[in-house]
Amino acid sequence: MANSTADKYDVVIVGAGVVGASLAATLGKQGRSVLVIERDWSEPDRIVGELLQPGGVLALTKLGLRDCLEGIDAVPVYGYDVFYESQDVKLPYTPDPKHPEKSLEGHSFHHGRFIQKLRDAAKAAPNVTTLEATVNDLIIDKETGRVFGVRCTSKDSENALLFSGSLIVVADGTFSKFRREFVSTVVQIRSHFVGIILQDADVPAPNHGHVILGQDHAPILVYQIGTHETRMLVDVQGKLPSAGNGDLKRHLSEVVSKSIPQRLLPSFTKAIESDRLRSMPNSYLPPSDNNVPGVILLGDAYNMRHPLTGGGMTVAFNDVYLVSEILSPANVPDLDNVDLVVAQLNDFYWKRKALSSVVNILAQALYSLFAANDASLVLLQRGCFRYFQRGGACVAEPIGLLSGVKPVPFLLIYHFFSVAFYAVFCMFKDASPPQYPVVFINSFAVIYKACVVVLPVLYSESR
Repeated sequence: MANSTADKYDVVIVGAGVVGASLAATLGKQGRSVLVIERDWSEPDRIVGELLQPGGVLALTKLGLRDCLEGIDAVPVYGYDVFYESQDVKLPYTPDPKHPEKSLEGHSFHHGRFIQKLRDAAKAAPNVTTLEATVNDLIIDKETGRVFGVRCTSKDSENALLFSGSLIVVADGTFSKFRREFVSTVVQIRSHFVGIILQDADVPAPNHGHVILGQDHAPILVYQIGTHETRMLVDVQGKLPSAGNGDLKRHLSEVVSKSIPQRLLPSFTKAIESDRLRSMPNSYLPPSDNNVPGVILLGDAYNMRHPLTGGGMTVAFNDVYLVSEILSPANVPDLDNVDLVVAQLNDFYWKRKALSSVVNILAQALYSLFAANDASLVLLQRGCFRYFQRGGACVAEPIGLLSGVKPVPFLLIYHFFSVAFYAVFCMFKDASPPQYPVVFINSFAVIYKACVVVLPVLYSESR
């Protein structure tokens, strides 16, 4: 690790994950002196953060970090294949504006390999110092309330290390230890993902994400993360069965296996017998403004959504790009100008809303539909699948929203309620005239349920 005798930096970043590493590389190239503190610089091993949507690839390119996708056996992704009741429908990404004959690309990969490439970029950037240590406290000026430093400990020293910065960036991830000091909103956990790696799986649609839906089970995701490895994420609602006593393995083999496409069963069966079963909570934390001077929260420490749609890193890289532009030396020559920094960050909170609200609302709303646990949601789920089967704008615009290249909140609301009314249309279409009175009553329940699903999330995101 690089070392420095200086204890004052322009920016001190807590955490060297997706946000911390990419922000350090970007700010360092702008001429800012940056200290990045990470508890463990060895390659992380996680079961999420493995699919980067096209919008995220575009943001990564704008940051000058596109080459971090090279040399990690990343797999190009061209869209989704959605399975429902023995049928499937493909949702291709939108065409590349520069090359209309091709679609935009996402990429899937081993999370740890990608993080290490981002960290290498940070270490190679000018003006960046890296340190392996655990940040224990943020140092706050009692008179002004400004956060101006961090206190940490390292393996190499028993003494506390103190570093000050004009701006402190908290990017310590899902289980942030400092979030509660600045965010009063409680993290919501609706389910867990259980992660499995399938070896040499016979995937139905190579270079596509797969979403397996059903009326009797929560969604299952399948996507390649390497030449020979395919990730499967099984959503489990309620209390997670214990892995230690074998309950989780029994749940996978006796319950989940019934919903797996036949061609994936051999690799699935082998994986649950030989692979270490791991889980991750699926969290939702709506964004909130933070006006505490001297500090900004970014990444999962600040804002989370259900990982079903794979939009987290797209939001993260877009946030890094916006912060690097808003706080660039041209806009903020001196980061010690507290009033100017606070004003600029307020601008950041508004500028990020278009993309973050689309990704967050879509993730939470789609999860409610895809994990349908009552009759009205089942009808919405079926209506959503049939809506996709119509093709045209019913696919192109929703996939543009999901992939992060069409961040238009109004368009999201339009298509969500279009799905709801199309579900009602399908109810009448499938019914006989004598059933119409019952269908008419049920249609109100479906529209009401759609409102219950989307409006609270919309409110949380618009504040």
